[in-house]
Amino acid sequence: MLDGALATELERHGADLNHELWSARMLIEAPEMIRQVSYDYLVAGADIISTATYQASFDGFEEAGIDRVRAGNLMQLSVDLAVLAREAFWSSYDNHFGRLRPLVAASIGSYGACLADGSEYHGDYGLDKKALMDFHRPRMSELAKSDADLLAFETIPSKLEAEALIELLAEFPQCKAWLSFSCRDEQQVCHGETFAECAAMAETSKQIIAVGINCTSPQYLVSLLQSAQDTNKPLMVYPNSGEQWLADEKCWSGTSAEALTATAWHDAGARMIGGCCRTTPEDITRMRTELLAHLE
Repeated sequence: MLDGALATELERHGADLNHELWSARMLIEAPEMIRQVSYDYLVAGADIISTATYQASFDGFEEAGIDRVRAGNLMQLSVDLAVLAREAFWSSYDNHFGRLRPLVAASIGSYGACLADGSEYHGDYGLDKKALMDFHRPRMSELAKSDADLLAFETIPSKLEAEALIELLAEFPQCKAWLSFSCRDEQQVCHGETFAECAAMAETSKQIIAVGINCTSPQYLVSLLQSAQDTNKPLMVYPNSGEQWLADEKCWSGTSAEALTATAWHDAGARMIGGCCRTTPEDITRMRTELLAHLE
């Protein structure tokens, strides 16, 4: 099991994320809150927790008046907090109840995520592959030397940005990563390419260990998974709650899906399952319980 939402869970704990740094703001103001949320997800049943770096970037920190040295330290702190949560959880369970020792995934969101304008849901940046690689390189370099177990390329809206990330990953041969796309319907990623052709790109890199879909409405997942059955990489899904993010108003609209149907996603081929925006530790516990019962 993967974990669920970080930012919206921080908000449930009282964090004010109406800021250009979004969840990365809490690395400065309330790091213990980030550690606690990660710990809560582990107790809930997550086997992999992600860091608070999804929207963090050196450019973004600089705009907030934070120099590159401190920005790098904050990115390292995000990993340290997840590792501390993992070690605290693991040491508190003598027999671990058959659990796997959890992993820490260093989150690397799309270029659009760092713009904080909703463009990770369309990918129309006007940048070429080299420019995307140049943007992602400093953060990837920083996280590659952290204590994270792997990198998480998340909410990638286009084939072009995926190509940039895969090519850049080769510069860090010691790293493994997963590649997860944001999708707009039953067949297409947000930019318009098919998920099937984007998922096939994972086959070009031995460093990519899984490929899938995140921050996408749950109703599309079964069809998307079925469209990518030819890939030899493990498939993963961690959707949002079914609500829609309104970038201009900076709020969520609509209603949550009645249920996050993890068993149906597993039957459609997903082997790594969790949640994204607006999902909670309670959702992770329920999905884990349902999956274990389903697999008995």
